[in-house]
Amino acid sequence: MVTRRSKEMPACRARLVLEDGSQWPGISFGNPKAAAGEVVFNTGMVGYPEALTDPSYYGQILCLTYPLIGNYGVPRNRRQGNLSESFESDRIQITGLIIGDYSNEPYHWDCGLTLGRWLADNGVPGLYGIDTRALTRKLRHSGTMLGKIIFDSDIEFYDPNKDDILSRVSINKPIVYGDSEPRICLVDCGVKHNIIRCLLKRGAAVLRVPYDYPLFRENEKFDGIVLSNGPGDPKRAERTIATVREAMERKVPVLGICLGNQLLALAAGGDTYKLKYGHRGQNQPCIEAGTERCYITSQNHGFAVSRESLPRGFKIWYENANDSTIEGIRHKSGLFMAVQFHPEASAGPYDTEFIFDLFLETIQKKARPAHA
Repeated sequence: MVTRRSKEMPACRARLVLEDGSQWPGISFGNPKAAAGEVVFNTGMVGYPEALTDPSYYGQILCLTYPLIGNYGVPRNRRQGNLSESFESDRIQITGLIIGDYSNEPYHWDCGLTLGRWLADNGVPGLYGIDTRALTRKLRHSGTMLGKIIFDSDIEFYDPNKDDILSRVSINKPIVYGDSEPRICLVDCGVKHNIIRCLLKRGAAVLRVPYDYPLFRENEKFDGIVLSNGPGDPKRAERTIATVREAMERKVPVLGICLGNQLLALAAGGDTYKLKYGHRGQNQPCIEAGTERCYITSQNHGFAVSRESLPRGFKIWYENANDSTIEGIRHKSGLFMAVQFHPEASAGPYDTEFIFDLFLETIQKKARPAHA
């Protein structure tokens, strides 16, 4: 076991201000600069390095409900090619962090530095000493709100759902991982690295392309498409939706994950809506439709597919056991499927990683030449 106490930024007073005017004073750690975004909460007990680097949190101030954060520090950033082994992207994606109690003396065999030092190095502010239970109850009662972390000077509120944020979390040009079959085209809307790892370890090659890539006009060869997770309002991803619609017309197998679930529904003619406070954590129960089987899943989303507008030919695959929202859809052809939760987990249970196997089996059953 290793203890790490890297140099911290000097603590000072700061406060979280919500759009309803309520103020939550705390003590800063990380980078002492103002930040604004959408305030959301995560109910997981562990997994903050993975959560903070999840691009689906881009533009959000994250409140962690578990009371003690930082006690195992931040792992060393080992890399395998273009992928980090420890994190879900190449940087911290949240705009700010809110916690109850902060531990600046972590103790863990793989600890590389403290959480506060990591936040400071990435230019992200954090606040501790806040009643995160009360804050979470407020967000559950009133719904997700805009907020800002301020020090001496004030700043404007910022709503990431009204911004073109996919361009900030997607790659700029295609990247290829591996050279085997099948070849999966991964549309990067802010993909978590473990989605790529899950495909690679099953023997597939991965062609990772930007969210707005003209896929069917670039002579790319692939056997199926994975639509990744990502931040923001899915209806703003018009170019991605058009690509998915063309893929369905060409009968290319499609798997959607998180935001990808919403994009598949929209491309098929369905609708989406904003949840009151979203699902964020590694402990969300989902029931497979038509069975009594319940899976504990990792989730991070603020929008959902409308039950009333379920696209023609699709059926509900999974439902949330807490609020009965749609957690997965599947087309009667078997070619198009999507889940709202994260089968790649990281953090969270890996119970639903078999979703990747089902998708690859679908591609094998289709048994036709790669598309160009």
